[in-house]
Amino acid sequence: MKNRTIFVACDTSNIENIRKIISQTRSSKLEIIPKFGLQFFYSKKGRKFLEKIKNDFWLDLKINDIPQTAISALESLKDLRKCKYITVHANGGLEMLKAVKKKANKINKNLKVLGVTVLTSLNNRSLKQIGYTKKVKQLVLKQADLLKKSNCDGIICSAQEAAMIREKYKNLIIITPGIRLPGDRSNDQIRVMTPKNAFENKVSGIVIGRSLTQGNIRNNLKRLIDHLNKWSKTVKFVE
Repeated sequence: MKNRTIFVACDTSNIENIRKIISQTRSSKLEIIPKFGLQFFYSKKGRKFLEKIKNDFWLDLKINDIPQTAISALESLKDLRKCKYITVHANGGLEMLKAVKKKANKINKNLKVLGVTVLTSLNNRSLKQIGYTKKVKQLVLKQADLLKKSNCDGIICSAQEAAMIREKYKNLIIITPGIRLPGDRSNDQIRVMTPKNAFENKVSGIVIGRSLTQGNIRNNLKRLIDHLNKWSKTVKFVE
């Protein structure tokens, strides 16, 4: 991931909508990769679609279980040849993370394992309600240490923690959800940031959903490109 990457969140179970999102977010100026989560994967036609897709994609399942169950889950996905990224929860612990990374290497040496830290819908108050004693930044940093020890390829965290993680881990893939174009509503996300600000925090890639996929997708894509072009010397585009 030498170039900055845009992951478009395909949060729908409608196949035609998925095709539309993929088609209308193609760009010669940005590297854009579709991200599929639980909603699409669990839908009636979702998995079949992913078996035949010709695009590289990210499967965002956030695997979190005992080590054997986690690697069995990964084994069941090995026929999805175009899957380049898979997510696991850092909360699964060191042994689970190590087991998943080892299994991923056997399935496909190019498959990247990304560890999910604190969801962007949570804040310090939310963590306290769940039972955590650490604040968001403290917990994310602790989880980053765990991911590094497990040899996972990258971390999923909000852009608000990205600069802190990058300062400690220069070569770790850092991908941030909770991204909104200027003026867009944050909806159910709490720790949000614009694409420009996220890349200024040295992230490797960003996840954009509703800011791209709601309304006129092509116009939204143009808004994103224009937003990033204001500081194009900082962002390395894919030609």
